[in-house]
Amino acid sequence: MAAAEVPLRTVSILRGFEPQRSRDHAEECWAAGMDLVEVPVQGEAGWASLAAVAEIADGRLFGAGTVLMPEDARRALDLGATVVISPGVNPDVVDVAARAGAIPLPGVLTPSDVGTAVRHGARTVKLFPASVVGSGWLPALRGPFPGVGVVAVGGIGLDNAAEYLRAGAVGVGFGGSIVDVLRSADPAGAVAELHELADLSRQRLASP
Repeated sequence: MAAAEVPLRTVSILRGFEPQRSRDHAEECWAAGMDLVEVPVQGEAGWASLAAVAEIADGRLFGAGTVLMPEDARRALDLGATVVISPGVNPDVVDVAARAGAIPLPGVLTPSDVGTAVRHGARTVKLFPASVVGSGWLPALRGPFPGVGVVAVGGIGLDNAAEYLRAGAVGVGFGGSIVDVLRSADPAGAVAELHELADLSRQRLASP
């Protein structure tokens, strides 16, 4: 499966963890069945944690988050990241990822953001911060952008993730709530249920 075709149904965002704890949580996330482990790369501490996760990935999907500049995108790709995630739309970052065959996941909040991301090769975008606009934003966007997948990030937890998927998101990202997800009674079961909803949403996205 090409990188651009990989589903991003569940994304774990390991922000602010030192390298060893990032490795431990990454293993837990992959074991629970989550599609993507994201490590934000703000500062050298973030880069060290990304490198630590890269060392143990062994073909499992991981990406760099909070990528603001094209040189940072290249650095992440050199470490083996398959997904390049940003809080906003920097066309140069999207271009670097797309040209390398990786998945650009730029952050969007407005239709103009989505239009810019799509023109530069993004097929999936990150609604961020999702909790600010709510799940009602998703069906409203389907009209002008029927083929664009949206991953909802920001204020997402197990209590509301399904709401966003039922509203049309093809994936959800857990940031501040990721430890709560991993410490829930059945992380793998919760992830499997979310994947079922995400797969249904993606099927609707593909329908004419």
